Amino acid sequence: MKKLLLATAAAALTAGGAFAEDVKLGISLGFTGPLESMSPTMAQGAELAMKEATDSGKFMGGATVTPVRGDSTCVDAAAATATVERLITAEGVKGIVGGMCSGETTASLQNVAMPNGMVMISPSATSPALSTLDDNGLFFRTSPSDARQGQVMTEIIMEHGIKSVALTYTNNDYGKGLADSFAEAFTAAGGTVTINAAHEDGKADYAAEVGALASAGGDALVIAGYVDQGGSGILRGALDSGAFETFVFPDGMVGATLQDNFGAEVNGSFGQIPSSEGAGKDKFIEMATAAGFDGTSVYSSEAYDAAALIMLGMAAAGSTDPNVYKEKIMDVANAPGEPILPGELGKAFELIAAGQDIDYQGASSVELIGAGESSGTFREIEIKDGKIETVKYR
Repeated sequence: MKKLLLATAAAALTAGGAFAEDVKLGISLGFTGPLESMSPTMAQGAELAMKEATDSGKFMGGATVTPVRGDSTCVDAAAATATVERLITAEGVKGIVGGMCSGETTASLQNVAMPNGMVMISPSATSPALSTLDDNGLFFRTSPSDARQGQVMTEIIMEHGIKSVALTYTNNDYGKGLADSFAEAFTAAGGTVTINAAHEDGKADYAAEVGALASAGGDALVIAGYVDQGGSGILRGALDSGAFETFVFPDGMVGATLQDNFGAEVNGSFGQIPSSEGAGKDKFIEMATAAGFDGTSVYSSEAYDAAALIMLGMAAAGSTDPNVYKEKIMDVANAPGEPILPGELGKAFELIAAGQDIDYQGASSVELIGAGESSGTFREIEIKDGKIETVKYR
């Protein structure tokens, strides 16, 4: 049945060549805000896939794909909603790579994307709450839920012989969701969370928060925050006061800023980020290097995959209408079918046009489960000689 539907869509596309036009895709990321250092390479990852599709000449009857960037700010729900509204109503995009952070993603999805029937594929919004959101089949993500990250973080901490931790989290959907999932997993594994306390971003001084964490104690401090915002403030305060020597960094803290601003000060600390290894990731890094950006950057590969899935869904449906192609995204993302890696989008469009199944694996080993989210592979990292080093994948 899947092959028949793909063949029908391909026939409709070939018959008229009606899509040989410009297709706009939005990119809604936090170009300002607490993760602004991560956004440029994420956008470049998405734009790399769009350029590849355009250059192939095989997308939607020879259509070009034009990226349109918008600043979600990552944390301001009103600003993110306004950005996504502009992308849809003023720019006329046919799909959106984004949002970036969980709270603003939820707001823009519910307030704008769903009422307008717009597909959003987030490379980095990880709140467990998004797994159960009634999204009319319009929302997907190429990153795993933090329910999974909490389990992985527990495993890594336990393997380091650490039995008690203080925990602080940024006071929003992402931070609360990750903190809750981790605390539950860590406690179930026999660990002790001495304190589970929120912190606000944007403060000049975190002495009070660090004091409370220090008083509670623990063998390590888990900082479920943002590396360009309060997370760094907490870390700096803890280092300067000598409150903790070992730190655990979830995905929001693992970026260039951590290495650049703290370096050897956090040697021996560790953490994890969603990431993968293998031929797909290697090829993406090679392509990114040729395009002039760092393909190892956090969530850059997931952004490439988000853009690719939107375009492959369109090709499989023979339509740029989000309410039509949303039905094809799970099909192109999963087996059965010919495996598709970065650099092979043209091949994928050819196979779809011939009525063949594809299994898009992409740069992050895509496998969508449940309501359309990544099953999840994580890269364990450790700070060694002031640098973020890969320990292994799990």
